[in-house]
Amino acid sequence: MSRQTPLWQRQIAAVFRLEWRKTLLSRRGWWIYLLAAGPVAICLLHALVTSRRAHPRHSLGNDVQAFAMMFQLFYLRGAIFFGCMGIFASLFRGEMLEKTLHYYYLTPLRRESLVAGKYLAGLLAACSLFVPSVAASLLLIGGHDRAWGDYLWRGPGLAQLGWYVLVTVLACVGYGAVFLACGLLFRNPMIPAAAVYVWENVNPFLPSVLQKISVISYLKGLCPVEVPLPPPLNVIVVDIDPTPVWIAVPGLLAVAALLVTYTAIAARRGEIGYGE
Repeated sequence: MSRQTPLWQRQIAAVFRLEWRKTLLSRRGWWIYLLAAGPVAICLLHALVTSRRAHPRHSLGNDVQAFAMMFQLFYLRGAIFFGCMGIFASLFRGEMLEKTLHYYYLTPLRRESLVAGKYLAGLLAACSLFVPSVAASLLLIGGHDRAWGDYLWRGPGLAQLGWYVLVTVLACVGYGAVFLACGLLFRNPMIPAAAVYVWENVNPFLPSVLQKISVISYLKGLCPVEVPLPPPLNVIVVDIDPTPVWIAVPGLLAVAALLVTYTAIAARRGEIGYGE
């Protein structure tokens, strides 16, 4: 006879089933779909236009470098950041605005299970949008070049794709935990989100010790292709050695777990205030 699943696990699974489709298909999140679809459309258009030229003006290496720049500058610092803000910050704040959160609080449901279920639902929604977007963009950007197939299947292309997917998932894990806490703890989560955005973007110019107190520092070190900053920014950048993989990945997961745990404790002690 199989052992019965613990109650807290069943509660997390129940919240997850209720939330993930609602989160992924939310009408308020239409702009997040555009963030995920935009790079795919641009890379497809690039491949179609360039394939019509007899002599393309750039090489395969240019496409590799262009995607690396797009991933670090647009995906990490733009699309994934703001997408996670829209998804995770609204998991609690959105229900407070709609005055529906009390339906959860009136049920015999542990607050910790509610937080965990909502976080996992948001994480699945974010990864379902941005992982396919990153993969499709990389596969399409060099589709105009016959050597692109060799680069993917016989060269380092698939390995680099795997790293980009891993970084995308870790970005959703890290930023998701940050914005889940912001959505529950702050009346207006946009204010702490703006502070986090500024901190993440000035990160390369901070002292080495302060650079470690950010998500982007660990994610950037895991990217397979380095993106150098153009002058004069490269003069004021503080270069640090990338964090080893065996530290960066568990470290990001541990920080995310701590943030979700803190959010769960805050949810257990918090009260609903629709009039705030």
